[in-house]
Amino acid sequence: MEEDNHITDPRTRSFVAAVRSFEQDGDPSGLVALFSDDATATRLDAHGEQEVAAFWQAYRDQFDRVSTTFRNAVEAVGQVALEWDSDVVLPGGRATAYSGVTILDFADDPGRSDSGGGVIARLRTYYDTAALVAAPAARA
Repeated sequence: MEEDNHITDPRTRSFVAAVRSFEQDGDPSGLVALFSDDATATRLDAHGEQEVAAFWQAYRDQFDRVSTTFRNAVEAVGQVALEWDSDVVLPGGRATAYSGVTILDFADDPGRSDSGGGVIARLRTYYDTAALVAAPAARA
């Protein structure tokens, strides 16, 4: 697994570490703690915008196993775009891989000393869901 040394923003590094931990143990609490209380999380599929904890739980529940590598980060003041690849095992044992982009918007939260200078106020993720759908059986 890559070390993600190309990521310089400490908030982004915290997010990447929390995603990895969540993928391994299924507990979203460390990841959810990085978000503001009124944060939104959106993926462009049938789920749309969701509350953060529900978003992460719905994400994890679709896989038996998942491992993400963050291959590129485009960092700006208050925002980062992360390109990633995920290797997953779907329920039933089918292994596949898919790629996408996640955009994080950060906001200052002076009331939270644990926020490292900001919290995630908004997450949007974009990926092709085709890799997650079983191909129809061929007709003879």
